[in-house]
Amino acid sequence: MDKLILRALFMACALALCGCGAGRRDLSETSPIVLGYSQLGDESTWRTRNSRSIIDAAKAAGIKIMFENAMQDPENQIKAIRSFIAYKVDVIAFSPLVETGWDTVLGEAKEAGIPVIIVDRMIATEDESLYACALCSDFDLEGRRAGEFLKKKFKGSERPVNIVELGGTAYSTPAIGRSEGFRKALASAPRFQVIFSEDGDFMLSKGREIMQRVLKLYDPRDIDVLYSHNDDMTFGAIQVMEEAGIAPGKDIAVISVDATQRIVDYLKAGSVNCVIECNPDSGSLVMELAKRIVAGETTPKHIFIDEAVFDEYSDFDTIADRGY
Repeated sequence: MDKLILRALFMACALALCGCGAGRRDLSETSPIVLGYSQLGDESTWRTRNSRSIIDAAKAAGIKIMFENAMQDPENQIKAIRSFIAYKVDVIAFSPLVETGWDTVLGEAKEAGIPVIIVDRMIATEDESLYACALCSDFDLEGRRAGEFLKKKFKGSERPVNIVELGGTAYSTPAIGRSEGFRKALASAPRFQVIFSEDGDFMLSKGREIMQRVLKLYDPRDIDVLYSHNDDMTFGAIQVMEEAGIAPGKDIAVISVDATQRIVDYLKAGSVNCVIECNPDSGSLVMELAKRIVAGETTPKHIFIDEAVFDEYSDFDTIADRGY
């Protein structure tokens, strides 16, 4: 059992959190648990790794998985969830593309007696009974960590610091949290100014397009920082900077979120200054939660995955191979 599972089990015992699940059947039955999983898409290296983690963990846990890729369309996710309800799966899990628009279909799952696990991103709802458990990254903390790094990097300087932000998918939990947390961390230091912010849907191609537009709008000498909500957009932006003769990590400080192996290599090479980890390997914990919920056990209502920060001040020898 990995560290994430042990931590969640400890939380369940130590915290007085909301329980969930009424016990659908005895897990000693020979038929496997059936899990319907709606993945939001395949927009990034992180998402590909996350999907692989879910599929591999289901196989290892002996859980039958019905895996549907929504291709960045929430309507496809709603259709998938309804198909899972019709199939009468034991539990539904999904990574919501955006926060809103889920109450009706999750109400249908609740009426059918099928528990729901929210994975990676959160939903906005006033009825928390619509889901059994939410397993997510602390996106607000990720944003705050990015801001705290900037204050450390520019400590001792009083000059204005101009920031370009590449946001994720509009109205998604990570984009909201990473943006709001970042601004919270810098609120007490008004010399840090976000002079440009645009959503790039976590895609390399859009990171490239937006950075090209930024360099037409601003003199590169007036840009101090690039804050990108994921590594793929960062890669696109770095390509544009290098083509323009700008040295990323030196002429413009670069902060990226995800922590793929490639971005860590960029950090070690000095092309990136700070990497905020977002852990994609949630599969084993999803399967453990599914088993416990189907068995009627109590689980925490909300679980945050542990994540780290790697920056130019880190001992690079201590950063393990990322595996993706």
